[in-house]
Amino acid sequence: MPAETHVVPEPIGRDAIFAIVRDHLVDILEVEPESISEGQSFRDDLNADSLALVELVEALEEDLSERTVGFRIDDDDLQDLKTVRDAVDFVYAQVSAKKA
Repeated sequence: MPAETHVVPEPIGRDAIFAIVRDHLVDILEVEPESISEGQSFRDDLNADSLALVELVEALEEDLSERTVGFRIDDDDLQDLKTVRDAVDFVYAQVSAKKA
């Protein structure tokens, strides 16, 4: 029998997206996972500068492009991402739209 060449990935839930965003922030900001919640501002609460946000976007694009073809966060969209919740909501909307 031929090997399976096309696998449809499981849908990514909102909680899983938060975990992905949090894990990348832990690596980038060198903080504990418990210190990150959705209501936090990148700049005011997490002290993330613009370089950290660019690193987050690149990490998310790399990670999620493996699961969702064509996943990308444009520079214009980055300006709207002020909190962890904004990032999670944006990514969730993007991956949900790709499935539709």
